[in-house]
Amino acid sequence: MSIEQALTDEERLAQLDLEQLRQLVGLVEYDGSADPFPVSGWDALVWIVGNAVQTAHFFQSAFGMELVAYSGPETGNRDHHAFVLRSGAARFVVTGAYDPASRLADHHRAHGDGIADIALTVPDVDRCITHARAQGATVLTEPHDVADEHGTVRLATIAAYGDTVHTLVDRSRYTGPYLPGYVARTSTLQRRPGAPRRLFQAVDHVVGNVELGAMDAWVDFYNRVMGFTNMAEFIGDDIATDYSALMSKVVANGNHRVKFPLNEPAAGKKKSQIDEYLEFYGGPGAQHVALATNDIVGTVDAMRAEGVEFLATPDSYYSDPQLRARIGEVRVPIGELRSRGILVDRDEDGYLLQIFTKPTGDRPTVFFELIERHGSLGFGKGNFKALFEAIEREQERRGNF
Repeated sequence: MSIEQALTDEERLAQLDLEQLRQLVGLVEYDGSADPFPVSGWDALVWIVGNAVQTAHFFQSAFGMELVAYSGPETGNRDHHAFVLRSGAARFVVTGAYDPASRLADHHRAHGDGIADIALTVPDVDRCITHARAQGATVLTEPHDVADEHGTVRLATIAAYGDTVHTLVDRSRYTGPYLPGYVARTSTLQRRPGAPRRLFQAVDHVVGNVELGAMDAWVDFYNRVMGFTNMAEFIGDDIATDYSALMSKVVANGNHRVKFPLNEPAAGKKKSQIDEYLEFYGGPGAQHVALATNDIVGTVDAMRAEGVEFLATPDSYYSDPQLRARIGEVRVPIGELRSRGILVDRDEDGYLLQIFTKPTGDRPTVFFELIERHGSLGFGKGNFKALFEAIEREQERRGNF
């Protein structure tokens, strides 16, 4: 698969070109001819929440997403509501139980709001499942077709960490709004005058938190089962404060379109953010989603105006002479970054701008990152200490530190 063939249908529909993707998500060259488990990109992040109606509205109003499809009682689905939301190439499917006996209600009681399925686009579902099974993966749903008047989608599902799954999707023969069983739907939501067309363009990466001692096993899973390669490793002082620590390794598919940082707790004087997540989520799961934007300043301003809360960064971060010397010139003046709490980091390939929301649900679990890349393929290593100290301040306010 050449980089020219790397665009998914969703990215083409979002009018993203290769140069935009290179900047947005750090796309790299990749020869997939011998890849036994080729992954084209993200298909959807499927959420299970306590109130899908209100969460779908929140993602539209606060995150600027567009409602494009729906399944629910009105369409013959008596089990749950499901709202399909888009922003550029990023797709969220927000689901919530309609029937009290739905398995979604059980999942939500156990975990709260969160991502249950990180669905991936693949060109050959059967090939991927054959390889995954041979490598010991748990196949939860065998390859099968679902069809309607818009065509046919081929699907299968494998288990990942905790109760998280990966559905493999080949929609190359399908033209409907999402999947059979869904109908096209739009919203009556009216944007504020002058609001940006979209606040983010793509998913950059999804971070998974796993229990102590499990990180390397899941790195091996993605290496062995899905053919992902190791992209980065953060241990020891890389990713510690005076009070808490964690360890992290990053795996990615061949063209780096799909990136999975995997975290586990490490010994520290107090409870780490990973420990807190595992306690309140009830086990391993997806901790945060990084959303790629080409205008982080405008996105932060728009989201904050809609009530989204971000982690605070102390002014001393921006006056640190070592930081200023290390990052050099960036496109946004330091004063503009300081006024919004946006972090900046530089590596050998370029720089990035990033900021993190506070948890967006009732439990202190899932949150979001906004990231604007300018050549950098990294994850903001130089910001880890400042970020984790900010998270610790929030943990202490919640009484979980």
